[in-house]
Amino acid sequence: MSAPATPTQTPPAVDTATGLFTLADGCPRCGWCRAMPLYRHYHDHEWGFPVADDRRLFEKLCLEGFQAGLSWITILNKREAFRAGFAQFDAEVLSRFGPAEVARLLADAGIVRHRGKIESAIHNAGRMLELRREFGSLAHYVWRFEPQAAEGRPERVTPEAARALTQSAASVAMSKDLKKRGWSFVGPTTTYAFMQAMGLVNDHFEGCHTREQALAARAAFTVPTA
Repeated sequence: MSAPATPTQTPPAVDTATGLFTLADGCPRCGWCRAMPLYRHYHDHEWGFPVADDRRLFEKLCLEGFQAGLSWITILNKREAFRAGFAQFDAEVLSRFGPAEVARLLADAGIVRHRGKIESAIHNAGRMLELRREFGSLAHYVWRFEPQAAEGRPERVTPEAARALTQSAASVAMSKDLKKRGWSFVGPTTTYAFMQAMGLVNDHFEGCHTREQALAARAAFTVPTA
């Protein structure tokens, strides 16, 4: 897989018909990651690849909650600070955070300092532990919501189709179930973005060099059963 572009490399314009842009490495990429090397690295190595690790899944659910009203690149730029501030998203540790930790996080300029979202992440850590006790792992719970085959999916993921891909029947179902279990900041748009990132759906544009790699990773992936 190609290395991300250097910071001095200015990417070319996005092709409006395909939604793709191509760097000197010859690899077409989804236009949304054009802005900077960090975003392109995330696109090439993380977004759309299946994940079974509970910590990463929980982290992503929390960070998608923080993204609400913001852009993902804002959160991505702060991800290491979030990890440091939130005990690497270890739910056992995070669930024990109290007023002192909330005050510390509200003073941390490296993260998004939103009291409701901070308290939600701490609260959701407890709910995550409950899910793990019931299902064996958060991964087992999450992957139960993977859409079946072409269920509600466009035949081709184009820029036009992607604009309509803000939620799905599966993300609505996941959102409703999480809310019923006491989770917060898990609306259907948030859960759909989570599904896109964690490989439950593959929304790389047609022709993107990472699309086939993500599909191959999903084909080799074993869905967690506990």
